Amino acid sequence: MNTIESFGASLSIKQCRNFKVSDQAVLRFALKELGLRRFRLMSYWNECETKQGAYDFTVLDKQLEIIGRYKGDVTLCLGARQPRWPESHWPEWAKKLPIGARNQVLLKFIETVVVRYKDQKTIVSWQLENEALLKNFGKHGDFDRTRLRTEYALVKHLDQTRPVIMTTSTSWGIPLRRPIPDIVGFSYYRITHDKGQYRKSIYQPWIFKFRALLIKLIWRRPSFIHELQAEPWGPKNIWEMPSTEQAKSMNAKLLQANITAAQSTKLLPIDLWGLEWWYWLAKHSPDPSIEKVLAALKKASKEA
Repeated sequence: MNTIESFGASLSIKQCRNFKVSDQAVLRFALKELGLRRFRLMSYWNECETKQGAYDFTVLDKQLEIIGRYKGDVTLCLGARQPRWPESHWPEWAKKLPIGARNQVLLKFIETVVVRYKDQKTIVSWQLENEALLKNFGKHGDFDRTRLRTEYALVKHLDQTRPVIMTTSTSWGIPLRRPIPDIVGFSYYRITHDKGQYRKSIYQPWIFKFRALLIKLIWRRPSFIHELQAEPWGPKNIWEMPSTEQAKSMNAKLLQANITAAQSTKLLPIDLWGLEWWYWLAKHSPDPSIEKVLAALKKASKEA
Protein backbone atom coordinates (compact mmCIF):
# COMPACT_ATOMS: atom_id res chain seq x y z
CA MET A 1 0.00 0.00 0.00
CA ASN A 2 1.30 3.43 -0.93
CA THR A 3 0.68 5.44 2.24
CA ILE A 4 1.23 8.73 0.41
CA GLU A 5 -2.20 8.17 -1.15
CA SER A 6 -3.92 6.52 1.80
CA PHE A 7 -6.24 7.51 4.57
CA GLY A 8 -4.84 7.56 8.06
CA ALA A 9 -6.03 8.19 11.61
CA SER A 10 -4.83 9.63 14.89
CA LEU A 11 -4.66 7.62 18.11
CA SER A 12 -4.72 9.19 21.58
CA ILE A 13 -4.17 7.17 24.76
CA LYS A 14 -6.10 9.89 26.60
CA GLN A 15 -9.17 9.52 24.40
CA CYS A 16 -8.98 5.74 24.76
CA ARG A 17 -9.16 6.19 28.53
CA ASN A 18 -12.17 8.45 28.14
CA PHE A 19 -13.96 5.66 26.30
CA LYS A 20 -12.54 3.03 28.69
CA VAL A 21 -11.01 1.06 25.83
CA SER A 22 -7.54 -0.34 25.24
CA ASP A 23 -5.31 1.69 22.93
CA GLN A 24 -3.75 -1.56 21.69
CA ALA A 25 -7.17 -3.02 20.90
CA VAL A 26 -8.10 0.17 19.03
CA LEU A 27 -4.92 -0.06 16.97
CA ARG A 28 -5.48 -3.70 16.08
CA PHE A 29 -9.06 -2.88 15.09
CA ALA A 30 -7.80 -0.14 12.77
CA LEU A 31 -5.12 -2.36 11.26
CA LYS A 32 -7.10 -5.58 10.90
CA GLU A 33 -10.72 -4.51 10.41
CA LEU A 34 -10.33 -1.14 8.71
CA GLY A 35 -7.09 -1.87 6.88
CA LEU A 36 -5.45 1.41 7.87
CA ARG A 37 -1.68 1.63 7.65
CA ARG A 38 -1.05 5.30 8.40
CA PHE A 39 -1.23 6.71 11.93
CA ARG A 40 -0.47 9.81 13.96
CA LEU A 41 0.73 9.02 17.48
CA MET A 42 1.34 11.31 20.46
CA SER A 43 4.32 11.68 22.79
CA TYR A 44 2.39 13.43 25.54
CA TRP A 45 4.88 15.17 27.79
CA ASN A 46 2.78 14.73 30.94
CA GLU A 47 2.50 11.01 30.20
CA CYS A 48 6.13 10.33 29.33
CA GLU A 49 7.86 12.48 31.98
CA THR A 50 5.62 12.64 35.04
CA LYS A 51 8.71 13.36 37.14
CA GLN A 52 11.52 15.51 35.80
CA GLY A 53 14.19 13.35 34.17
CA ALA A 54 12.25 10.10 34.68
CA TYR A 55 10.97 8.93 31.30
CA ASP A 56 8.41 6.23 30.54
CA PHE A 57 7.76 5.45 26.86
CA THR A 58 6.13 2.06 27.45
CA VAL A 59 2.79 2.96 25.87
CA LEU A 60 4.32 4.61 22.82
CA ASP A 61 6.85 1.80 22.35
CA LYS A 62 4.06 -0.77 22.24
CA GLN A 63 1.96 1.27 19.80
CA LEU A 64 4.94 1.55 17.44
CA GLU A 65 5.65 -2.16 17.78
CA ILE A 66 2.09 -3.09 16.79
CA ILE A 67 2.04 -0.75 13.78
CA GLY A 68 5.49 -1.95 12.74
CA ARG A 69 4.27 -5.55 12.56
CA TYR A 70 1.82 -4.47 9.86
CA LYS A 71 4.42 -2.35 8.07
CA GLY A 72 2.46 0.80 8.82
CA ASP A 73 3.72 4.38 8.86
CA VAL A 74 3.65 6.82 11.76
CA THR A 75 3.80 10.57 12.18
CA LEU A 76 4.95 11.19 15.73
CA CYS A 77 3.86 14.37 17.49
CA LEU A 78 6.39 16.41 19.45
CA GLY A 79 6.18 19.25 21.94
CA ALA A 80 3.86 20.46 24.68
CA ARG A 81 0.85 21.08 22.43
CA GLN A 82 -0.47 17.83 20.98
CA PRO A 83 -3.91 16.61 19.83
CA ARG A 84 -6.79 16.05 22.27
CA TRP A 85 -8.01 18.08 25.19
CA PRO A 86 -6.65 20.10 26.93
CA GLU A 87 -4.42 20.54 23.83
CA SER A 88 -1.39 21.64 25.90
CA HIS A 89 -0.05 18.71 27.91
CA TRP A 90 2.41 20.19 30.41
CA PRO A 91 3.58 18.02 33.32
CA GLU A 92 2.54 19.51 36.64
CA TRP A 93 6.15 19.91 37.68
CA ALA A 94 6.97 21.88 34.52
CA LYS A 95 4.07 24.30 35.04
CA LYS A 96 5.69 25.47 38.26
CA LEU A 97 8.97 26.46 36.63
CA PRO A 98 9.85 30.01 35.48
CA ILE A 99 9.24 30.48 31.76
CA GLY A 100 12.90 30.31 30.77
CA ALA A 101 13.53 27.10 32.72
CA ARG A 102 10.28 25.60 31.43
CA ASN A 103 11.30 26.26 27.85
CA GLN A 104 14.62 24.55 28.44
CA VAL A 105 13.08 21.38 29.87
CA LEU A 106 10.61 21.29 26.98
CA LEU A 107 13.49 21.39 24.52
CA LYS A 108 15.16 18.62 26.50
CA PHE A 109 12.03 16.49 26.28
CA ILE A 110 11.72 17.02 22.52
CA GLU A 111 15.36 16.08 22.11
CA THR A 112 14.88 12.94 24.19
CA VAL A 113 11.93 11.81 22.04
CA VAL A 114 13.62 12.48 18.71
CA VAL A 115 16.88 10.78 19.72
CA ARG A 116 14.98 7.77 21.06
CA TYR A 117 12.90 7.22 17.92
CA LYS A 118 14.86 8.65 14.99
CA ASP A 119 16.16 5.20 14.05
CA GLN A 120 12.63 3.75 13.96
CA LYS A 121 11.77 3.03 10.33
CA THR A 122 8.07 3.02 11.17
CA ILE A 123 8.24 6.76 11.85
CA VAL A 124 8.18 8.65 8.55
CA SER A 125 7.63 12.22 9.80
CA TRP A 126 7.41 14.42 12.87
CA GLN A 127 4.60 16.81 13.74
CA LEU A 128 5.74 19.73 15.86
CA GLU A 129 3.33 21.46 18.28
CA ASN A 130 -0.20 20.79 17.02
CA GLU A 131 -1.85 24.08 15.96
CA ALA A 132 0.94 25.80 17.86
CA LEU A 133 -0.40 29.35 17.86
CA LEU A 134 -4.15 28.69 18.11
CA LYS A 135 -5.17 30.80 21.10
CA ASN A 136 -8.95 30.33 21.19
CA PHE A 137 -9.07 26.59 21.87
CA GLY A 138 -7.64 24.51 24.70
CA LYS A 139 -6.23 25.15 28.18
CA HIS A 140 -2.79 26.01 29.56
CA GLY A 141 -1.69 27.60 26.30
CA ASP A 142 1.80 29.08 26.09
CA PHE A 143 2.24 30.77 22.73
CA ASP A 144 5.80 31.72 21.92
CA ARG A 145 6.89 31.99 18.29
CA THR A 146 10.53 32.46 19.24
CA ARG A 147 10.53 29.22 21.22
CA LEU A 148 8.70 27.51 18.37
CA ARG A 149 11.47 28.50 15.98
CA THR A 150 14.02 27.07 18.40
CA GLU A 151 12.06 23.81 18.64
CA TYR A 152 11.90 23.53 14.87
CA ALA A 153 15.63 24.15 14.48
CA LEU A 154 16.34 21.54 17.15
CA VAL A 155 14.30 18.83 15.44
CA LYS A 156 15.89 19.58 12.05
CA HIS A 157 19.34 19.44 13.65
CA LEU A 158 18.66 16.11 15.36
CA ASP A 159 17.12 14.45 12.30
CA GLN A 160 17.88 15.64 8.77
CA THR A 161 16.10 12.68 7.16
CA ARG A 162 12.42 13.16 8.04
CA PRO A 163 10.08 16.03 7.16
CA VAL A 164 8.62 18.16 9.93
CA ILE A 165 4.89 18.80 9.70
CA MET A 166 3.23 21.80 11.28
CA THR A 167 -0.46 22.63 11.26
CA THR A 168 -2.12 25.96 10.62
CA SER A 169 -3.77 27.72 13.53
CA THR A 170 -6.88 28.81 11.64
CA SER A 171 -9.31 27.32 9.14
CA TRP A 172 -8.48 29.86 6.46
CA GLY A 173 -4.95 31.29 6.76
CA ILE A 174 -1.53 30.29 5.52
CA PRO A 175 1.86 30.45 7.28
CA LEU A 176 3.62 33.72 6.55
CA ARG A 177 6.22 33.84 9.32
CA ARG A 178 8.87 31.40 10.43
CA PRO A 179 9.12 28.60 11.19
CA ILE A 180 7.98 27.33 7.81
CA PRO A 181 7.64 23.53 8.01
CA ASP A 182 8.46 20.96 5.36
CA ILE A 183 4.76 20.04 5.11
CA VAL A 184 1.66 22.02 6.14
CA GLY A 185 -1.38 20.30 7.65
CA PHE A 186 -4.97 21.55 7.50
CA SER A 187 -7.85 20.69 9.83
CA TYR A 188 -11.23 20.20 8.17
CA TYR A 189 -14.33 20.21 10.41
CA ARG A 190 -17.70 20.64 8.75
CA ILE A 191 -20.16 20.54 11.70
CA THR A 192 -19.19 21.86 15.13
CA HIS A 193 -21.03 22.97 18.28
CA ASP A 194 -20.44 26.38 19.79
CA LYS A 195 -22.42 28.67 22.11
CA GLY A 196 -25.33 26.29 22.40
CA GLN A 197 -25.88 25.52 18.74
CA TYR A 198 -24.55 23.44 15.87
CA ARG A 199 -22.70 25.34 13.19
CA LYS A 200 -21.96 24.24 9.65
CA SER A 201 -18.62 25.39 8.31
CA ILE A 202 -18.64 28.02 5.58
CA TYR A 203 -15.29 26.77 4.28
CA GLN A 204 -15.73 24.85 1.06
CA PRO A 205 -13.16 22.49 -0.51
CA TRP A 206 -11.98 25.16 -2.96
CA ILE A 207 -10.74 27.27 -0.04
CA PHE A 208 -8.39 24.50 1.06
CA LYS A 209 -7.18 24.02 -2.50
CA PHE A 210 -6.54 27.76 -2.78
CA ARG A 211 -4.64 27.84 0.52
CA ALA A 212 -2.52 24.90 -0.61
CA LEU A 213 -1.79 26.65 -3.91
CA LEU A 214 -0.61 29.81 -2.11
CA ILE A 215 1.65 27.78 0.18
CA LYS A 216 3.07 25.99 -2.85
CA LEU A 217 3.70 29.26 -4.68
CA ILE A 218 5.15 31.18 -1.73
CA TRP A 219 7.05 28.50 0.17
CA ARG A 220 7.32 25.57 -2.25
CA ARG A 221 5.79 23.34 0.41
CA PRO A 222 3.09 20.66 0.05
CA SER A 223 -0.10 20.59 2.13
CA PHE A 224 -2.46 17.83 3.22
CA ILE A 225 -5.51 17.29 5.46
CA HIS A 226 -4.13 16.10 8.75
CA GLU A 227 -7.46 16.14 10.63
CA LEU A 228 -10.75 15.38 8.88
CA GLN A 229 -13.77 15.31 11.16
CA ALA A 230 -14.97 11.72 11.57
CA GLU A 231 -16.46 11.93 15.06
CA PRO A 232 -19.26 13.99 16.68
CA TRP A 233 -18.77 17.48 18.04
CA GLY A 234 -21.66 18.26 20.36
CA PRO A 235 -22.64 20.02 23.60
CA LYS A 236 -21.04 17.31 25.76
CA ASN A 237 -18.23 14.82 25.56
CA ILE A 238 -19.01 12.10 23.02
CA TRP A 239 -19.24 9.36 25.66
CA GLU A 240 -21.78 11.47 27.56
CA MET A 241 -24.13 12.00 24.59
CA PRO A 242 -26.87 9.63 23.42
CA SER A 243 -26.52 8.30 19.89
CA THR A 244 -29.30 10.63 18.69
CA GLU A 245 -27.25 13.65 19.77
CA GLN A 246 -24.04 12.23 18.32
CA ALA A 247 -25.77 11.78 14.97
CA LYS A 248 -26.48 15.51 14.69
CA SER A 249 -22.82 16.14 13.86
CA MET A 250 -21.61 12.72 12.70
CA ASN A 251 -23.31 9.71 11.16
CA ALA A 252 -22.72 7.54 8.10
CA LYS A 253 -24.19 10.11 5.71
CA LEU A 254 -22.23 13.02 7.19
CA LEU A 255 -19.05 10.96 7.28
CA GLN A 256 -19.35 10.09 3.62
CA ALA A 257 -20.00 13.77 2.81
CA ASN A 258 -16.88 14.75 4.75
CA ILE A 259 -14.77 12.18 2.94
CA THR A 260 -16.12 13.26 -0.44
CA ALA A 261 -15.41 16.92 0.34
CA ALA A 262 -11.89 16.13 1.51
CA GLN A 263 -11.16 13.99 -1.54
CA SER A 264 -12.27 16.81 -3.81
CA THR A 265 -9.46 19.00 -2.45
CA LYS A 266 -6.92 16.46 -3.81
CA LEU A 267 -4.80 17.20 -0.71
CA LEU A 268 -3.46 13.79 0.17
CA PRO A 269 -3.07 11.96 2.43
CA ILE A 270 -6.27 12.48 4.44
CA ASP A 271 -6.00 11.69 8.13
CA LEU A 272 -9.32 10.99 9.82
CA TRP A 273 -10.13 12.16 13.35
CA GLY A 274 -12.13 9.83 15.58
CA LEU A 275 -10.52 6.39 15.65
CA GLU A 276 -11.27 5.81 19.34
CA TRP A 277 -14.96 6.56 18.80
CA TRP A 278 -15.18 4.14 15.87
CA TYR A 279 -13.84 1.32 18.03
CA TRP A 280 -16.21 2.21 20.84
CA LEU A 281 -19.10 2.15 18.37
CA ALA A 282 -18.09 -1.21 17.00
CA LYS A 283 -17.67 -2.87 20.39
CA HIS A 284 -19.95 -1.06 22.82
CA SER A 285 -22.80 0.79 21.13
CA PRO A 286 -26.23 -0.91 20.90
CA ASP A 287 -27.28 1.42 18.06
CA PRO A 288 -27.62 -0.61 14.82
CA SER A 289 -26.91 2.50 12.73
CA ILE A 290 -23.25 2.20 13.71
CA GLU A 291 -22.86 -0.44 11.02
CA LYS A 292 -23.38 2.26 8.41
CA VAL A 293 -20.70 4.45 9.99
CA LEU A 294 -18.19 1.59 10.10
CA ALA A 295 -19.07 0.54 6.56
CA ALA A 296 -18.28 4.06 5.37
CA LEU A 297 -14.94 3.95 7.18
CA LYS A 298 -14.05 0.57 5.71
CA LYS A 299 -14.99 1.79 2.25
CA ALA A 300 -12.76 4.83 2.65
CA SER A 301 -9.75 2.80 3.75
CA LYS A 302 -10.17 0.29 0.92
CA GLU A 303 -10.47 3.04 -1.69
CA ALA A 304 -7.26 4.68 -0.47
